[in-house]
Amino acid sequence: MDDAIRKAEALVEALGYIRTFRDRLTVIKLGGSAMEEADALRATLQSIVLLETVGLRPIVVHGGGKPIDRAMASSGLVPKKIQGRRFTDDATLRIVVDVLTNEINAGIVQQMRELGGRAVGLHSGTLQALHGERLSLPNRGGEPIDLGRVGQVTRVDSAMIAGFANAGVVPVIPSLAFDADGDWLNVNADTAACSVAAAMRAAKLVMLTDTPGILRNPKDPSSLIGHLDSAECRKLVADGVIDGGMIPKVEACFDALANGVGKVHVIDGRRKYSLLLEIFTDSGVGTEIVL
Repeated sequence: MDDAIRKAEALVEALGYIRTFRDRLTVIKLGGSAMEEADALRATLQSIVLLETVGLRPIVVHGGGKPIDRAMASSGLVPKKIQGRRFTDDATLRIVVDVLTNEINAGIVQQMRELGGRAVGLHSGTLQALHGERLSLPNRGGEPIDLGRVGQVTRVDSAMIAGFANAGVVPVIPSLAFDADGDWLNVNADTAACSVAAAMRAAKLVMLTDTPGILRNPKDPSSLIGHLDSAECRKLVADGVIDGGMIPKVEACFDALANGVGKVHVIDGRRKYSLLLEIFTDSGVGTEIVL
């Protein structure tokens, strides 16, 4: 009986959050081990189906770094990174597009349907959600670096995405964009998710990562920081507390907040039901970042 009461109390705690965020958009970025571990992915997709069922409007944006690396290795290609970006020549781009659309995106949509939800992959023809242009990064001398078919998002088809989300169909968007000629561009998944969240003026952007959130001591999970504003977050970057691969993630989060996103959450996608625990409980399980 005590266990049943605890479950009822959890539902009551969730009620206020359901009312607050009902009919509002939440962008969820999937990547890393959250997608590699089958049980973790299934729990996340179950959580997304539940969010939609109780009236929230989830939108999924995903990458696929590790599966792309494996597919490249099978084809005899060696991944090359420049300033954290995957150099994308034509051969690499073909693999990136195939893995993201035919393997990962199709798999997510199928699993969500099997779990009782409705989902649609937005990545082809009239259902292309992201549009962009080639990304140009300067080297130390200020000269542009050739990244190949790497892009940045310049336009999000927000009307199409909102149309599906408001109809109870979860949009599932790979980190790919069309350029002006209708050719593919490979886009960083974090920045793609932030672009979608900003364009949709989402109430929340949830970044599923391989860490519990932002830690004051990267080697100590108990040093998790539950709440930060942008100024505090920038100070942690300046002090070296936030470093390495977490820096571009939080920089993307700053851009999203500056462009109208209500809150950003950084959580551990490997933890079962972390998405629900972050959104529907008072304490949360990750780091919440506000403007």
